[in-house]
This record gives sequence, C-alpha cells and structure tokens, in this order.
Amino acid sequence: MKISLPDITITLRSPIAEDGMAIWQLAKESGALDLNSPYAYMLLGEHFADTCVVAEHQGAIVGFVSAYIPPRTNKVLFIWQVGVAKEMRNQRLAFWMLMKLLQREPCQNISMIETTITPSNLPSRGLFNTLAQTLESEISEEENHFQGEWFPGGKHEPESLIRIHLIRKGLAE
Repeated sequence: MKISLPDITITLRSPIAEDGMAIWQLAKESGALDLNSPYAYMLLGEHFADTCVVAEHQGAIVGFVSAYIPPRTNKVLFIWQVGVAKEMRNQRLAFWMLMKLLQREPCQNISMIETTITPSNLPSRGLFNTLAQTLESEISEEENHFQGEWFPGGKHEPESLIRIHLIRKGLAE
C-alpha cells in the first residue's frame, strides 16, 4: 500500500528480518520507546510480519508498528510499539500504519485492540483516541496495568492498558 503525505510517497509493507536494525535504530532515536534488542526487532519480520507494518520512504524505514495476536485469544490485537522518524511526525503516519494493519487478513476477526501507554505519553494517547473515534469504537483504560516498579531501575512510569472495543467501521481500503 502506498500513501501520499504532503510532497512525499510512503510505502507501507510487512517487515522482513533484514529491517530489524533499521527498526531498532528508529526505536532508539525516538527517545520515547523502550528499546528492545536488535534481535527482537529482527523477529518482528521473521515471526510477526503479518501483524507488523513498516513505512518506507526512498529506501529508508521511517516508521513501524509492532503488534501481535496473543496466544490466549484470536480476538485481540496487541500493539506493542509505534515509532515514527522525527522528520515524519505530525503527518498522521502512525495512524495510517495502524489502519493498514487492521485491513490485513490476520486482523479480520479482531474485536479488540490493546496497548499499554504511560500517563505522560500524550502523542500515543492522542493516536489511539483518534483511532477509536475514526472506527466509531469505545475506548477504555485500566490504569497501572504494569506497575512502574516492575521495570528495571524503578524509574519507569506505570503503563495503563488501553482497549479499543472494535467496531469494524471505516476499514475499507
């Protein structure tokens, strides 16, 4: 899928293992995402490509969504991380990557989207609120789902569990 942002064309596609280093670098440069190992990002393309998206512009990865369907259910899509290069922010790229993901075959039976977000991450909160509004779906929040002290170093904010109770409107390509 190609999308056009002002004066640029972005290709949205599934990641491949070779994209792992570029995704890792993007996560590192974000300054907001918890950085996983490069190996974890390679696995996104190797094992979870059907539920992940990368955005590519002129051969460079400028955005990604990592997500998976938890083994305990086939009705939930858990969005793990969303990253967008600084030069591509404020252009709705994250929103379009999520919409692309929801149109894919593995996500056709999804009835709920889940993600965790810290209280201070206002851009992510705005993204998921916009997604819920666009899909005309209810959004709910379970505060302190992951306690801050559960993270190494004890300086991590708690993570709230955000749920979008999906109504499949607005998903036509």
